[in-house]
Amino acid sequence: MRVFPIAAALVALIFAVRLGRRFAQTRRIYLAMWCGALLMYAIASAAVAAGAAAGWSRSLFEVYWIFGAVLNVPLLAAGEVHLLGRNAVLDLAVWVVLAFVFAYTIAVTRGAPMHAAALAERLPSGKEVFGDGSVAFSLPQLISIPSYLILVAGAAWSAWRMRGRPELRNRFIGTLLVAAGATITAAAGSAFAALGNLPAFSIALLAGVAVMFAGFLRATESRPSERSDLPAH
Repeated sequence: MRVFPIAAALVALIFAVRLGRRFAQTRRIYLAMWCGALLMYAIASAAVAAGAAAGWSRSLFEVYWIFGAVLNVPLLAAGEVHLLGRNAVLDLAVWVVLAFVFAYTIAVTRGAPMHAAALAERLPSGKEVFGDGSVAFSLPQLISIPSYLILVAGAAWSAWRMRGRPELRNRFIGTLLVAAGATITAAAGSAFAALGNLPAFSIALLAGVAVMFAGFLRATESRPSERSDLPAH
């Protein structure tokens, strides 16, 4: 099963490189945020592959939990807000919230006690590792789920703005694919991770990032008549 998370890591890395190149060309901050989020996705997927192959350590699970379970989704959502908001005050608020979320997540996770026996599983669940009701276990519910809702709402709003415009069909479809890929990871992936189902979780990792990447590629197939100020996910 480590083949699927390795493939997910490679797809996420290629996706991040494409986003990084696009940021270098345009200097649009949301692209840098998404690039960072996909790098986190790649690191977390690589951690899953390493844990499945060689066993889990505390440090390896921390990497997976921080980058995969918690922080990559708020960074994607922050990019969405930056793309759609384009307001200096809103951008500042987003950076402040991100700084707090990152610091809080790292501090809580690094300081949380872990049950060593739970790390012996092929895919340890956060509930078993940190304990039900612990702050570290609650981080995805507190941070990732609201961030996912912001991301999907932003994508839906972008798609709504582009509806019924044939010249924006690629961007419309691409935006919906990005939202679908995020949903695969957030919904199916999280459910399988909670159950400790490594095969299904690994497939969801790869499917989610592959669909998001396909959406990005479709959305950036711009035609000459497309306006450059509309969202390109």
